[in-house]
Amino acid sequence: MSTDVAAGRVVAVARDLDELDIETGVRMLEAAGCRIVRPRDDRPDSLVCAAPDAEVLLTGYGRVDRELLERMPRLGLVATASMGFDMVDVDAATERGIWVANVLGAATEEVATHALALALASTRGVVAHAAAVRSGSWDLADAPTPRRLSELTLGLVGLGRIGLALAERASATFGRVVGYDPYAGETPGIERMSADEALESADVLSLHLPLTAETAGWLGAERIARMPRGATVVNVSRGALIDEAALLDALETGHLAGAALDVLATEPPRADDPLVAHPRVIVTPHSAFLSDASMADYVRLQAENALAFLRTGRPATPVNTPTPQRKTADASPARA
Repeated sequence: MSTDVAAGRVVAVARDLDELDIETGVRMLEAAGCRIVRPRDDRPDSLVCAAPDAEVLLTGYGRVDRELLERMPRLGLVATASMGFDMVDVDAATERGIWVANVLGAATEEVATHALALALASTRGVVAHAAAVRSGSWDLADAPTPRRLSELTLGLVGLGRIGLALAERASATFGRVVGYDPYAGETPGIERMSADEALESADVLSLHLPLTAETAGWLGAERIARMPRGATVVNVSRGALIDEAALLDALETGHLAGAALDVLATEPPRADDPLVAHPRVIVTPHSAFLSDASMADYVRLQAENALAFLRTGRPATPVNTPTPQRKTADASPARA
């Protein structure tokens, strides 16, 4: 019989994790003796019926709201498979003594590199020229003449892991890297500014903010108007950070030269989404995180959060501090 304190504990695995090869994480949990429960589909009712006594919920992008949390009375941890956690009602979880944990560092390299690739593709007109050649053209006028990158300023909004990784990669390409983040510590190689100063300086603006009530619609008409005419916007974080109507208007008027987006407010987009159809917009399908290594790391780190919680009463990378805190039967006060 296993002596692991995780043995026999119920872990619910949501169906919205199917895009990942979740079996590696499941095997980690089963090796510790956990009982894995999977609902038949992604409806909340199916989850509650399948795992009414679950202590841990492993989830992807499915909404975990207050109602669902209230229907799972033994739940102590919601562990996402992403760095973002806006799909979880963190306030409700905190009130109910439930930890929320995200995955840190699994795709820092990938997302930073993708942001740089989008910035370069947009400012250099790569996609427009390639599409023109494919259609039979061989004309340099198929895209605007680009400016020399060493004369451009890259502005970063959010200087966490990904923002810093992008700055490191971009510093050899752009003439200047500036950034805004009121919470970040030391940021070597980045000229720190206020939000307004960063907006006014950035020829290319890259967003690296979490989606919260405060950051939703952060880049709206007023802030876009502060940006230099002919600037470009890059977003690899969350689509709802941008007021898409304001972005489209700035593209139509020519105030912005382009946008390169890995995320949209609605995913997948409508067939008639005007941003997707716009000739000066590049859209990729929320793929910035993607690599063989990152896919494996997401699963492993999510499972490690679950195991840490079951063994100590606290996940490895929490995003909240529940009150009152829940404790596992063996967790000492010092570790919980």
